[in-house]
Amino acid sequence: MDQKLLLQLAAVFFATQILGLFTANFLLEQNITVQIVNEDKESIDNAIGLFAYIIGFTALLLLFTKFFKGHHLYFLLKAFETLAIFGTSLIVFSTINEVAGLVLAIALVGSRLIFRENLLLRNVSSVTSTAGAGALIGVSLGVTPIIIFMVLLAIYDYIAVFKTKHMVELAKNVTNKNLSFTFALPTKEHKFELGTGDIVIPLAFAVSVLAQTKTTLMHPFYLISPVLIILASFVGLVLTLEYISKRIGIALPALPPQTVLMLIAFFGASFFGF
Repeated sequence: MDQKLLLQLAAVFFATQILGLFTANFLLEQNITVQIVNEDKESIDNAIGLFAYIIGFTALLLLFTKFFKGHHLYFLLKAFETLAIFGTSLIVFSTINEVAGLVLAIALVGSRLIFRENLLLRNVSSVTSTAGAGALIGVSLGVTPIIIFMVLLAIYDYIAVFKTKHMVELAKNVTNKNLSFTFALPTKEHKFELGTGDIVIPLAFAVSVLAQTKTTLMHPFYLISPVLIILASFVGLVLTLEYISKRIGIALPALPPQTVLMLIAFFGASFFGF
């Protein structure tokens, strides 16, 4: 793999994970969660409900790309991006305090609206919003529901890329508009696009496990399982990008191999008491 590509991948991945874990720790201390379907974090209904929300949102985006074209589609997607960045970055920045959180969230959204073509700013927005979303999902779902949700999403990712191929078409509509729904990883030969889902799901899983291990293990032992999950996920991403980098133009879902490796890491750590 190109060294620049690997360094960029590592930068956005680990920046998101560290920021997300820090945010999650704050949410756990403040006992902040979001109700997905019901208040029981261990309920399987929440996993199925969240999966259904994602399928519904994807279907809505597909309808938009079908019936809206050109500037109309861009402004519609830009509106979604703006709302997503504001809401998720507010979660992250509020770890400082409420006033600073609001000011910084508005500043980030405003800068994205002004400097719309800036790739670095786009990645900063993606890192921040992904960290906020992953932290909130992780503290709101128990370990069993997050595993079920992750497996369902990995299966769907495979079908959407290789069978129906609708995710490939959707990605084309998003990536050519420089929106913060993906990370931009440019090299001399090609600009690679990495979906935020490939980073938010590992973070959410690690956070959910962290919420559990913090209640049963002492510091720093409660970090072992979440860290192993994150590292396993990164290996899955590297393997995926290594394959794609040698076959420019093809689409490959990263979540299925990530999920397999993360589950191996989690159950392996659990076997040894972590």
